[in-house]
Amino acid sequence: MSSEPVAAAPASTQPLSSAEEKKIEAGEAPSTATPAPAAVEPVAPAPAPGVDQSKSEAVPVEEKKIEAAPAEEKKADATPEEKAAPVEEKKPVATPLEQLLTDLPAIIKEADHGEIWGVTLKDASHVPTTIVLEKFLRANSKDVTKAKAQLIEALQWRKKMDPVKLLNDVEFDKSKFGDLGYVTVYPKTDAHAKEIVTWNIYGAVKDNKATFGNVEEFIKWRAALMELSVRELDLASATEPIPVDGVDPYRMVQVHDYLNTSFLRMDPAIKAASKETIQAFSMAYPELLKEKFFVNVPLLMGWVFAAMKLFLSPETVKKFHPLAYGSSLAGELKGWGSELPEAYGGKGKAVNEGLTVKYAAEKSAPVAEEAQTEVKE
Repeated sequence: MSSEPVAAAPASTQPLSSAEEKKIEAGEAPSTATPAPAAVEPVAPAPAPGVDQSKSEAVPVEEKKIEAAPAEEKKADATPEEKAAPVEEKKPVATPLEQLLTDLPAIIKEADHGEIWGVTLKDASHVPTTIVLEKFLRANSKDVTKAKAQLIEALQWRKKMDPVKLLNDVEFDKSKFGDLGYVTVYPKTDAHAKEIVTWNIYGAVKDNKATFGNVEEFIKWRAALMELSVRELDLASATEPIPVDGVDPYRMVQVHDYLNTSFLRMDPAIKAASKETIQAFSMAYPELLKEKFFVNVPLLMGWVFAAMKLFLSPETVKKFHPLAYGSSLAGELKGWGSELPEAYGGKGKAVNEGLTVKYAAEKSAPVAEEAQTEVKE
């Protein structure tokens, strides 16, 4: 028989049988046929022979139940107030567009102007408003702080410049800007969606100093022409938002024709006008451009593209396509290039049959007026 101590037998009012005594000596629990009285605390069973009792302390039954209890049962002793309190859920993080919409009232107040591109800015339920804000976000890689700053600047610029008035009410000098800019609308067909093309025919410039010398006047003319394109885009009537992370359908094409304009590479007045126009328009008209083509480009006009890279994002610069020959343009516009004018490789109407800004009636030449005076005398 082992000399290791054994657990004492539970107290009982009845004597143990010889079989029970042998079980106790062998380290086994006594039979459940002889239960201890209810008043007696349960005693842990004796350890098996050869087991160090100090390393096999019994764990009370109540503690085992607590360890195994699920998290819900652990809250059983919570107060009625704690049980009734709603479980806090993590709020989803606002998207950049939602954040900019939240800031919109403050933006309009700071700019003291709430109209842009024919759209009166409102709230999240107004699709045209979401389109405008999404364009400013995309122009700034979804950086809300930068988009907000640019939108404020653009609204302030529109308040000062009033491009809608320039388009509707101002008559420009035809001797300076006539035949330089047109807008062609190619209606939606089964083959393509509605396409808008803004043409800048710089080869039609008669006097580069007169056209570009007054930078402010030139920018006003360009703003009126740009506003004409935006009006045809008709964002105010849009009913479908820009798809999240999808292609923006509310954009247009621009074509700059530099045929016979080799002088542009050297003229400081034209460089100054181009630089300021690029800077102002990239701020005031972001993400309205689908693609921009520079056709009949002289080989030495690299400064134009160098200037653009200073003010435009790499994503925007990727939309620029210089072409040595105007006739190559139709092949670049898959699906509807054949509708372009013949000079650009298509079979459509001429550029000057498109829309343009208002021009003042040309005055009679002073020489002619003097001649008429002499006849009357």
